[in-house]
Amino acid sequence: MVDAETERFTVGVFQDIAWAQKGVDALKQAGFPVESLTILMKDGPDAPAFIERALGAAAERVELAGIGAALGRGPLVATLGAGDLPKLGLARTMRRVGFQSHDGRIFDVLTGRGGVLVAVQSESRAADALAILHSYGGGNAAIGAWTGRV
Repeated sequence: MVDAETERFTVGVFQDIAWAQKGVDALKQAGFPVESLTILMKDGPDAPAFIERALGAAAERVELAGIGAALGRGPLVATLGAGDLPKLGLARTMRRVGFQSHDGRIFDVLTGRGGVLVAVQSESRAADALAILHSYGGGNAAIGAWTGRV
């Protein structure tokens, strides 16, 4: 086990863009800055426009092991390492931000099935972010609790 400084993320996976839009809008209304939000989803016809509309910037193409072509933007994508995502995928890289391997597998499966992963980087307001994600349909929403473990 290697100790490492990690950022605290709260993550939920929405069933589709419509639900994710409601969740992202609620996070913004609650005062979470756009720079703290991450959206990651399989590439599809509506994905680029949704990410740009929600986060105010173009999505980045990311290859995810086991899922394939995806689009994402935000601090979680940078923290997980775009170079490692094609080799290791979400299931194995989510440990870097405090999630246990079974959580990573759940996020990986839900995103692979077309879900929209939304993450919030905010240690001080992690409980608020969790409540909002749950309230707006963010399935398996959780806070990365294992900070400092890789």
